[in-house]
Order: sequence, then C-alpha cells, then structure tokens
Amino acid sequence: MTDNRVHRRPWRPSRLRALPPWSLVAAGALAGGLLGGGYGVLRAPEYTATSYVVAVPTERSDTATALGFAQAYGRVATQVAVLGDAQVWAGVPAATLRDSVRTATSPDAPMVAVSATSDRPARAADMANAVARALTRHADAAEADTHVELVQFSRAVTPSAPTSASAGVSGLVGASAGGLLGALALLVRPRRRQEETLRPASVPGPALAADAHGQL
Repeated sequence: MTDNRVHRRPWRPSRLRALPPWSLVAAGALAGGLLGGGYGVLRAPEYTATSYVVAVPTERSDTATALGFAQAYGRVATQVAVLGDAQVWAGVPAATLRDSVRTATSPDAPMVAVSATSDRPARAADMANAVARALTRHADAAEADTHVELVQFSRAVTPSAPTSASAGVSGLVGASAGGLLGALALLVRPRRRQEETLRPASVPGPALAADAHGQL
C-alpha cells in the first residue's frame, strides 16, 4: 500500500542562517518602529507651562547676592514646605506637584523658571503658578534676613500645543533603537563552524588507490 502522506522537512536553524545579514537589522527597525509608533498613539499628550520669578536685591544687598539666592530658591522650590502651600492653590496633592514640577536657574541671571507638566493644559498652568506663588511667599518671609525680594516676572499661560513627542517621532526613535539592536545582534551572533566553511579534501580509500595503480 502506497503511503500518500507528505513528509515535511523539519525547520532547522540553518535556514535562518541562510537569510541575508541585513534582514536582522531591517526586522529590528521594523519592530521598533511599530512599537514606538503604537506607544506614541496610545500615550496621552502632555502639556508644559512655565512661570518665571526673579530675585531682586534690596538697598542692603547687591546683584551677586540676588543671583546666589536665586540658585538657592530654585533648589527649594520643590521641597515639602513650598509644595505644601502650593497644593492649596493648585488643587492637586503635594505628591502630584513633586512629580510634575521642575525648576531651572541661570548662572548669569537671578531668575527661576518653574515648569509643570500635565495631561491637562489648564492644570499645568495652575500648578506652575501655584508653586511660583508659594515660593515668593516663602522668600518674602525671609526677606529681612536675606535682603533679597523674590517677585513674579511672568505668569504661566495655558499651553496650546503638547510638548510630548508625536507618534511619528516616537516611531522614528523606536525604529532607530530597533535597528541598532539588530546590528548589535548581528555582530554577536555565532558564526558558522569552521569545518562547514573549510571542508577537508577527500582522500581515496585503499581500494580506489589500488585500482588506480593497476590501470597505470
């Protein structure tokens, strides 16, 4: 009886080795681009608003002193004492302010930038203004000792566009990272065995050698 079943050859790793080297890089770039683009689409957009306060020296101080205190106020703006007061005006817990608010100072100007990030534009502006307001109140309480006044230079306005990366940018970043990982995997992949590339020459057996000698 004839067996009509089709015997399929099992898949072997050698078939994977037969693929061109650039295919691993292309597969990594494609996978990274899809993951990055999907993350950019599913992630909620984020908005950032910034408020500025400036340190002004009093009659018993100078610009250098104001610059030094501006650096100090930039470091204490996200401390518990300041955020505890700011949460009342911002309408969010102090923990949210600690995670969402960042400050920046300049070595040349006595100014502190208070930036807040949120998925709601209006909330980002409220948090930035609330922290800036609480910081100026703490500076006013210590003005008799520091001889530096902290005033609000510019209020944060509601942002009109998100600051987070778009889906296209996320896709490009993911594709670049995936391609890089594919290239690294290509470099560290195991090479073929030396005996597969350099096969030894076949030597005729004794019987074949004897027959050849008899024909001569």
